[in-house]
Amino acid sequence: MPPWPALAAAWALRAAVWACLAASGMLVAEAAYMGLASLVAVKLLRRRPEQRYRWVPMPAAGGQGGDVEAAAAAEFPMVLVQIPMYNEREVYKLSIGAACALTWPPDRIIIQVLDDSTDPIIKELVELECQDWASKKINIKYEVRNNRKGYKAGALKKGMEHIYTQQCDFVAIFDADFQPESDFLLKLIPFLVHNPKIALVQARWEFVNYDVCLMTRIQKMSLDYHFKVEQESGSFMYSFFGFNGTAGVWRVSAINQSGGWKDRTTVEDMDLAVRASLKGWEFLYVGDIRVKSELPCTFKAYRHQQHRWTCGAANLFRKMAWEIITNKEVSKWKKHHLLYSFFFVRRVIAPLVTFLFYCVVIPLSAVVTGVSIPVWGLVYIPTAITIMNAIRNPRSLHLMPFWILFENVMSMHRMRAALTGLLETSRANDWVVTEKVGDQVKDELDVPLLEPVKPTECVERIYIPELLLALYLLICASYDFVLGSHKYYIYIYLQACAFIVMGFGLVGTKTPCS
Repeated sequence: MPPWPALAAAWALRAAVWACLAASGMLVAEAAYMGLASLVAVKLLRRRPEQRYRWVPMPAAGGQGGDVEAAAAAEFPMVLVQIPMYNEREVYKLSIGAACALTWPPDRIIIQVLDDSTDPIIKELVELECQDWASKKINIKYEVRNNRKGYKAGALKKGMEHIYTQQCDFVAIFDADFQPESDFLLKLIPFLVHNPKIALVQARWEFVNYDVCLMTRIQKMSLDYHFKVEQESGSFMYSFFGFNGTAGVWRVSAINQSGGWKDRTTVEDMDLAVRASLKGWEFLYVGDIRVKSELPCTFKAYRHQQHRWTCGAANLFRKMAWEIITNKEVSKWKKHHLLYSFFFVRRVIAPLVTFLFYCVVIPLSAVVTGVSIPVWGLVYIPTAITIMNAIRNPRSLHLMPFWILFENVMSMHRMRAALTGLLETSRANDWVVTEKVGDQVKDELDVPLLEPVKPTECVERIYIPELLLALYLLICASYDFVLGSHKYYIYIYLQACAFIVMGFGLVGTKTPCS
């Protein structure tokens, strides 16, 4: 008979297995529900936004030659365009130029550049760019603060405090690397003008550098799924989804009624969206309208971005759970969606179970005797999740194995970020602006899909946690190969290799160390 420590370990592992299987079942059910809702809305019912909500083109859209300046100004609402930026040397010209080229009567639009740059040279360059556009009769304002309190939320809030913004009905927000097409406002503003219950119209992101390396291709797969499934289903079923922080137009009165911008988390966009939803406002996602943007192409930048997104969402759940429960202005169905689907399953369960099950429990079960995982949990559930993602990314089927391994490695980082947010530790409000390369992307499209980076060039490109977990996986896989009977070692060896590759920073593109 095995000694009691071995029995206790086996029982604890069995409990962990079934807990992970239950959580995995929740993920599959949620993914299936969202996937079905988005497919029904788009493919079967063909419920385009113009069919669900009233949409009438602005007078200029149908006028002779589309001469906006000749249109009656009274028919066009006053629009504020906010561009928050921080030391954006590589992209500031792109975003400012795109915003200034938006088709809208010049006396009915204000471009507001919110520059929090700490580099005096970059600050001067941005100001000169604004002055250049102002000399071309563009109504552009260059605004700075004497501190970075609240980061992006603080900048947006401060921007709305200027007297000239009080005349604005709607505000369009673009991050510094976003380049809207000239007809962006003409296509989105009519939804807000003719549907007073809509607070936000969100456009889809398009990526100018998705083919720079394997990591950016994988990011595109994940974000395409986010927009095609999560945003589409949320808009169709609940008229709610998380604001993406950019490439969207808000009704100013909805922002004010919801309490304005708050800097209590690193996801100020999601915070505002949840508060507006609890006030009864509706959101609309328009997937046909796409705005060019840039994906982080270095592993370091991507890790910072994912920490901010994951930690902030979990922290917001901690801060708003009780407020959602006690809210009296929305239905129980919508509150259930917010608490269970939007927050608990997608922002807490997803990062935790992905790491614990696929990177800890499965390898450990190959070592501990007397513990087995049902085939349906080991094969069917991950296969179902993969298929549901692949259906919405048919052109990237050949990259699915890389996507699985990459996401499992990132799950460790996301799990730590989620716990940081839930427990509200000292790193809960860490904010690192995502590095961008701007026009450099056009000159670097020929880099290989997986470009090695020499670890000796910079110590910060070596990630110790990933390498330690790789060692753990190698030990478990080797034990299963030599002494075990589960044959899990094939998957575990592959996952260990992925942790080694990413642990040494051999993903993304090569850039000088900061």
